[in-house]
Amino acid sequence: LLAFFPGGLVAPVVLLGGLCLARLGMILWGVGRGAQVTLRGAFLLEVIPAEKRSTAFGVFDTAYGTFWFAGSAAMGLLYDQSVLAVVIFSTALQLAALPVFVLARRAAK
Repeated sequence: LLAFFPGGLVAPVVLLGGLCLARLGMILWGVGRGAQVTLRGAFLLEVIPAEKRSTAFGVFDTAYGTFWFAGSAAMGLLYDQSVLAVVIFSTALQLAALPVFVLARRAAK
């Protein structure tokens, strides 16, 4: 779960800081994204029976892509209004996802 936390810091570091902080934010984004992709696959492999994995990964990736697009579109609209609104929106959604991972981990045990 600690590997997912850097994702919540990306928007404020990148959008509210200078060039050096933007570079740090990109590193944080890479760590968070790498952790999400790697751990998500491992988690799904643990909880999905082998004969249903291709369907499960397809459904998950479809939902993931749909919500990624929706979030990106919302942030694009917010960016026209206020950079701070983008930071708040992005950070809130990243941090709101953490309890979901905790609940999923408990359910898998």
